[in-house]
Amino acid sequence: MDLGAGLGHLSYSTLVHPADNWTQLWDSITRYLPAVKERVSPDKPFAVSLRLANRTVEELTAGPAERAKLKAFFDDRDMYVYTANAFPYGPFKGEPVKAQVYEPDWRTDERAEYTMKVADILAEVAPPGVAPSIQTPPLGFKPRVTGPDVVQAYTNQVIRVVAHLVGLERRTGRTVTLAIEPEPACFLELTTETIDYFTNHLYAPAAVKDLAAKTGLSVVEAERTLRRQFGTVYDVCHQAVEFEDVAQSMNDLGKAGIPILKFQIASALRIPDVDPEKAAALKAFDDPVYFHQTIEKLNGALTHYLDIPNALAAYGGEDDGREWRTHFHVPVFLEDVGVFKTTRPDIEAALRYHKANPVSDQVEIETYTWDVLPEEFKTGDIVDYVVRELEWVRTGLTGSKAT
Repeated sequence: MDLGAGLGHLSYSTLVHPADNWTQLWDSITRYLPAVKERVSPDKPFAVSLRLANRTVEELTAGPAERAKLKAFFDDRDMYVYTANAFPYGPFKGEPVKAQVYEPDWRTDERAEYTMKVADILAEVAPPGVAPSIQTPPLGFKPRVTGPDVVQAYTNQVIRVVAHLVGLERRTGRTVTLAIEPEPACFLELTTETIDYFTNHLYAPAAVKDLAAKTGLSVVEAERTLRRQFGTVYDVCHQAVEFEDVAQSMNDLGKAGIPILKFQIASALRIPDVDPEKAAALKAFDDPVYFHQTIEKLNGALTHYLDIPNALAAYGGEDDGREWRTHFHVPVFLEDVGVFKTTRPDIEAALRYHKANPVSDQVEIETYTWDVLPEEFKTGDIVDYVVRELEWVRTGLTGSKAT
């Protein structure tokens, strides 16, 4: 839904629903989206974020009738696609994902070709007047970045995809953008790392010339295109877990000329005063499906742990003022989760910054962990939960719950 006042379009990530293939995606969107729209945007168009797994993309690419059915479903129900989540390539629900969520990474043909097919689908199903974004991983898992050759391979594939987006726009008149999402434990996790990559690799003369050669654009046009069609997903949760000042972080990206193509609202667990009781309670959030990167702050120094068990194993039972922040997406409206706090204050700071200085025309809530959230913290059914999140964010930005 369009929030007006330049604040952008707001919706929620359908990554929360099962959608690992076309059958699951169709079931999820037909089951949940009309119910959510009826409650939060009954009389106005409702924005949709699609989860497009590789199996779904292959089925839709091979099936024009299925693509037409998808588009007709949205058109007939006053909905419109404005973004797609193409971060997880494979399955994301009901089985261990962990580091596999970053594979195939951005050095591979598989990642590039999958992303180009997602772009083609978006150009067909998104309505005129919308420039849909593709959410994608932050290039690769940091432990697998073994040297500058890996980073160059990332850049080569990104340029290949941006060249495809240029060709797609020429053929269809539709602008599709590509947005990297920094995340803890990945090649790009800190705002400083993101700025460094864009400035010294993607916007570097060699990459610009490569895009110009692939598209026939002038060097000036190629650089302008890179700065327009390739940017970031700014996930508040991820940067809060990194102990960054989110308002300063968004401001730094803007100063560097790096577009935030999607402003993503998500919250993490925060333990401002770790003690043995809270450390024991954190075990309930150690699910076998997802990584829950945990960062510790003690005496001003940060220590990064890949997952909850790593943090717990390193903890000696001290009560010494250390703070943990854990990448486990919890409902954005919660300030407390049992004995824990959340990073909701960072969301509130980010919303204030966006309200004063809109950073993106695409705003999305991404709380995908409903299925692995401990039962005592679930409220109502999934529709209730999604609606409450949408109303909380909309109220924070506009002061109004109703459309």
